[in-house]
Amino acid sequence: MTPATLLQRTGTTGPTLTLDVAAVTANVRTISAIRRQGGARGAGEVMAVVKADGYGHGLADVARAALAGGATRFGVTSVAEAYTLRDLGFTEPVLSWLNPVNADFTQATRAGVELAVPSHAHLRAVARQTPGAGVHLQLDTGMARDGTPPEQWESLCHTARCAERAGFVRVVGVMGHLACAAEPGHPANRRGRECFDWGVRVALGAGLRPRDRHLAATAATLSDPRTHHSLSRIGAGLVGIDESGRVRLRPALRLTAPLVTVRTVPAGTAVGYGHTWTSPRATRLGLVPVGYADGLPRCVAACAQVQVAGVRRRVVGRLSMDMTVIDLGPDPAACPARAGDVVTLFGPGDGGEPTAADWARWAGTLEHEIVTGLGPRLRRVVTTHTDPGERTTR
Repeated sequence: MTPATLLQRTGTTGPTLTLDVAAVTANVRTISAIRRQGGARGAGEVMAVVKADGYGHGLADVARAALAGGATRFGVTSVAEAYTLRDLGFTEPVLSWLNPVNADFTQATRAGVELAVPSHAHLRAVARQTPGAGVHLQLDTGMARDGTPPEQWESLCHTARCAERAGFVRVVGVMGHLACAAEPGHPANRRGRECFDWGVRVALGAGLRPRDRHLAATAATLSDPRTHHSLSRIGAGLVGIDESGRVRLRPALRLTAPLVTVRTVPAGTAVGYGHTWTSPRATRLGLVPVGYADGLPRCVAACAQVQVAGVRRRVVGRLSMDMTVIDLGPDPAACPARAGDVVTLFGPGDGGEPTAADWARWAGTLEHEIVTGLGPRLRRVVTTHTDPGERTTR
């Protein structure tokens, strides 16, 4: 009998991803308070960055929870993501900052979407398609990735001012991004701040008067008030991730799955594909119906843990596409796990369970990659941590 068949016959709930929207709301309030304490202009204004389906947490739910916490606008990458927000009924300002020059900027402007302009070519394309579009000039402040290189910035500002006077665009913002904000003491942060401050001065000298000036994402907002300017773009922080390690935010996701089977095996039992782990003693093995097709990183098998029956147990053998094996140990008194028990793969960590940060560390990657890589097979539940009785399923 396959794990799926057993789950179907027993009625056991399958792998479930639970979003605590109260955590998102609390995180926005925490970050807004930090901006206010730092003397930020704009009363701690937060742009909720809900790209990549709200960092894998669900765009609509994260967006609503962020607004409840005091966010005033949204940030996304493509205009397609902006249209999704509009289709869901969100009317707040939206900024889109990653589009090819042949994107449909006309439709974007009609939808009330502001556009980042990282190059002369983008400025020409926006001005040609959508007279009067609101744009944020984007300066490369040290990543050699997106944004206009500093040596072209003055020219871009003067061209944008000419386009503004002619009614082709409205320059409503200047934006940049820091490469090393997760390391608050890194010298690249100082260079990035200075570059951005210079870029704002150049824009003002060209006659532009942008209302929005934004450099900081989550890590910079939480670690350096000098980066705050008029607003902060908060994405990872919405869902409880702070790479700078300065602030305790609330992780918003919990991944659980039922224990499908428990078996006792003798010493010398090899487990999984390639027999990469062999039991050194008689033990009990548990089967969990979740694997790399659901977003778990296959490379973690040598060190990953889960929580079941109130204790942490090791993952053993290679993760399969749909299955993970855990070592429950030989003593049922030490880990009284039975088939049907809930296994927590990660959660906020309040109850001793692993966190997404643990899985990221085991995989040698970022929490961002763990949470945005979770697969569509997972049953998704939305709950309010402060009111466990309020829950919906989608």
